[in-house]
Amino acid sequence: MSAPTMQTVMDLIDGRTDELVALTQDLIRFPTINPPGEAYRPCAEYIGERLKKRGFTVEYVRGEGSPGDSDQYPRTNVIARWTGSEPGPCVHFNSHIDVVEVGAGWTVDPFGGEVKDGKVYGRGACDMKGGLAASIIAVEALIDSGLPLPGALEISGTVDEESGGYGGVAYLAERGWFSTPRVDHVIIPEPLNVDRVCIGHRGVWWAEIETKGRIAHGSMPFLGDSAIRHMGAVMEEFESKLYPAMAARHSDMPVVPAGARQSTMNINSIHGGQGEDFDGLPAPCVADSSRMIIDRRFLIEETLDDVKGEVKAILDGLAAQRHGFRYEMRDLFEVAPSMADRDGPVASTTAAAIETVLGRKAQFVCSPGTYDQKHIDRIGKLKDCIAYGPGVLDLAHQPDEWVGIDDMTNSAKVMARAAYDLLTRKRG
Repeated sequence: MSAPTMQTVMDLIDGRTDELVALTQDLIRFPTINPPGEAYRPCAEYIGERLKKRGFTVEYVRGEGSPGDSDQYPRTNVIARWTGSEPGPCVHFNSHIDVVEVGAGWTVDPFGGEVKDGKVYGRGACDMKGGLAASIIAVEALIDSGLPLPGALEISGTVDEESGGYGGVAYLAERGWFSTPRVDHVIIPEPLNVDRVCIGHRGVWWAEIETKGRIAHGSMPFLGDSAIRHMGAVMEEFESKLYPAMAARHSDMPVVPAGARQSTMNINSIHGGQGEDFDGLPAPCVADSSRMIIDRRFLIEETLDDVKGEVKAILDGLAAQRHGFRYEMRDLFEVAPSMADRDGPVASTTAAAIETVLGRKAQFVCSPGTYDQKHIDRIGKLKDCIAYGPGVLDLAHQPDEWVGIDDMTNSAKVMARAAYDLLTRKRG
């Protein structure tokens, strides 16, 4: 028999398309909805049992004490490691197993894993169980090919990425699971399109702004002070000052889509006065509190202090100029922008594999939103991390979410090639 080559690996992946589809379907059928964090443990155990049969050492790590963790909804992560014949680097494929709520508008069973027209449908098919399945098939094909493999290969299924990753990658990174010397290179199979290498993401700051007022009878509002009207003044200042200033800033980060190459802010919610869940007639009261949640996405050229200071300056200006204006601002969530070196080992090797498999040059991009690279970078201090996987980013969190079967096959080939080249590359 002739010695195995990379073509052996490619042929193995081509021959396992049905297995890849079945694996994706099985993963979709675990309704790992976050919040609250359903079916995490059975999904993690399914992955672990499969990889254990392939010679992986499997560990389950519960993110004890992390947000949402409980005996009813344990934050169960799975990490599987396969060690080669001689020392070498470790290439780690990290996928999150949680999915967002189903939402309305589906024409197929969200957890049925239906296959039609070359696509697998279901919540999480695109984001990102198709990528997880492709990474498993890629690594298994590498091992089964008989190619000599130094170092180690790891696959993890982690939780809570959709709600910040604190019970998953952040918890593991704090305990050394995503740091050298254990791990050298990380590929996260997020759905950034099969010909793109995602090298980072914008920053995010979530905050709650509360304006204060004074309650009074609604027939005599002049005896009170409406917090809702004060919040209206905040909105007016945002519209006239903050939004134009953000629109004028543009980044050298290759963020996609192009509209996200500027600073942006979404107002997630505004509440004031009578609660929204009350069915009867409202009480005739002047609102003494109004709350706004903002979602500010910022560029690598901006600092978090400047981003926060810009909003605070507007609020302080209103406090100085508007009679009775009082406010509180509370931080909810913050992440600095992250960007890996496109010439670094994992980015350049994955780009080369894309060109070989697909016959076209890879596009380097950054994500408009954050993903678990933030924790691997900031907490694990591991810079050689990218996102690469099948799936169309625009389909994530949508009804009738799907992932293309050809894209999963091609991405598995890219991942296998990239992993092999990273394991065997010469150290400079």
